Amino acid sequence: MNFLQKYTNSYKLVLISLIGAVFIIYPNLAYFKWEISFLDNSLQSSYLYYFVFRYLFFTILLWILIKYNLQKITALVFKNRLFHTFLLTGVSYLIYVLASLLFTYKGDCFTGILLFQFFVVFILCAFAGHISFLNSEQMRKEQEIEQLKTENLQSRYDALTNQINPHFFFNSLTGLTSLIRKKNEENALEYVNKMSDVFRYVLQSDKKGLVTLTEELDFVKAFFYMMEIRFANKLVFKINVAQEKGDLKIPVLSLLPLIDNVVVHNTIDSEHKMEVNISLNPQMELSVSNPVFPKLTSSDTNGIGLKNLENRFLLLMNKQIRVKNDGIRFTVYLPLKKANDENFDS
Repeated sequence: MNFLQKYTNSYKLVLISLIGAVFIIYPNLAYFKWEISFLDNSLQSSYLYYFVFRYLFFTILLWILIKYNLQKITALVFKNRLFHTFLLTGVSYLIYVLASLLFTYKGDCFTGILLFQFFVVFILCAFAGHISFLNSEQMRKEQEIEQLKTENLQSRYDALTNQINPHFFFNSLTGLTSLIRKKNEENALEYVNKMSDVFRYVLQSDKKGLVTLTEELDFVKAFFYMMEIRFANKLVFKINVAQEKGDLKIPVLSLLPLIDNVVVHNTIDSEHKMEVNISLNPQMELSVSNPVFPKLTSSDTNGIGLKNLENRFLLLMNKQIRVKNDGIRFTVYLPLKKANDENFDS
């Protein structure tokens, strides 16, 4: 609910007008008992009616001016607001004077107090309307900025995800090419089926931000088959994650660049068998660890995959991943999010 909706509720506006009128006619209220004591008994009732009329008149005037300033005047130029409010106040004063002349016993329609009261009403309503309008404009601009930030984050996330897909695609074709060359039709067919499942998950990832740990691990298991075929069982994976932790959330495709990173930066052969371990640590971080068998020639990826992963965790979870490399093992710790944590959209 914005500022205008909050304060132009009809019941609240009536209450504000009733209370405001009390403050406007306070000088008359303070002298009411003293003034009425000087009147004849025949005039006291008329004076009481006149006093009630004054209070109701200012109540209605406040209600009209406040509502008009909050709902009708949407111009940012303050002088235009002053002009319109002044015209309404002036017309209201003339109506009050005509009504007051009907009460012959009391001729205060041209007194300084009354003019001051109308002036106060005019100034208060004009400023209240202008402040309300500025507040609404500020809120609108803040909402637009937040919307732009959200759209920018989504665009950045889409760009980062799109950088993953081509890299993964070419690596997958390399494994398939190897099977075809070996004329291993059965494994090649199974490889194609697994690759189809994996690519379906990858292609659907653009509609997801965070997924459950179970979903991500199921995807990785399908991907493992492709990797094991590609490296002739010289690359194996071990997953140690309790089933009851499967509802924890993680950015989609978080494990793919880490597995790809293992292949790109390490020698994997009969002498360097690679075992990748995926587990949860006591801090409820997903640990992805592998021994380090550096290649003789450095990769030309310049750490793009890991950098993209860091950016995605910042965008989607506002958390940072941790990387530990002691030269013997390379470990990446991925922070997870509880399923009922609504601080970030999934």
